[in-house]
Parts: sequence; C-alpha cells; structure tokens
Amino acid sequence: MSFAAIQTPETNRLVPLSEKDQITAVVKAVVRTADAWGLTNSEAASLFDVPTATWSRMKSGTYKGNLDQDKVTRASLLIGLFKGLRLLFNGPLTYAWPKTKNTGEDFGGQTPVEVMIAGGIPSMMRARQHIDALRGGM
Repeated sequence: MSFAAIQTPETNRLVPLSEKDQITAVVKAVVRTADAWGLTNSEAASLFDVPTATWSRMKSGTYKGNLDQDKVTRASLLIGLFKGLRLLFNGPLTYAWPKTKNTGEDFGGQTPVEVMIAGGIPSMMRARQHIDALRGGM
C-alpha cells in the first residue's frame, strides 16, 4: 500500500481521507498487518487509536467512517513497519518481532507493540526508525 495518493504534493504530508475506496484500502492493509502480527483486537484498536467496537467494524469490512490525519499517520507507520520487517527478516521475526520482548534502548524489555501502544505516534515513529536503521536506511 503506497500512501503517495493521499499525500499533498506541495507538502508531502499525509492528509485525512474521506474517499471510500481509499479508506477501504487503508483499513484493509492495517487489518492485515494486525492479523499477520497476531495482535489481539484490543492491541490493534489501541495501536490504531479507535474503540474496540470500531476496530471490529474495520475487521469485518463494515466501517463507514473517515480517517483523520492521526489515523492516516498511524496507518502509514504500521504499514511501513510491516514492510520494513519483511525486508529485514526472513523467518519467524518477520511477523513475530512486534510482540517479542526487546532489550533495545527504545524498548526496555517490553514488546514493540506495548511500547507503541503506551507512547502513541512518537513511539511508533521510533519503532519504524529502529527497523529502518537496522536495514541500513538511516
């Protein structure tokens, strides 16, 4: 999933989505990411910062709302992290890393999912940067 279609060319910033087909594609990508990582509904809803009932509608394909800038940013970070993990690892960590306890500086013995839930977008950005750095991208 590329977010180029939802970035403004002038600023290269992610913008809110209100077009049904774009929302459906983004939600589907986030749901697939959560499923691949084995997230509980509560974990996935917390990472995407929506109530569990909304997450359930997203999973079932019945979500009818828009995605504000916060949700688009979270989706971009989660999907980017998913892609980075697939490029970095070839094996169990490809999908297990987000729920594996990590002793790295940014994680302090917690799982990346726990850290990202507790710290919101800034922690999600650090997790993504961590994986990008491991890949040699920073």
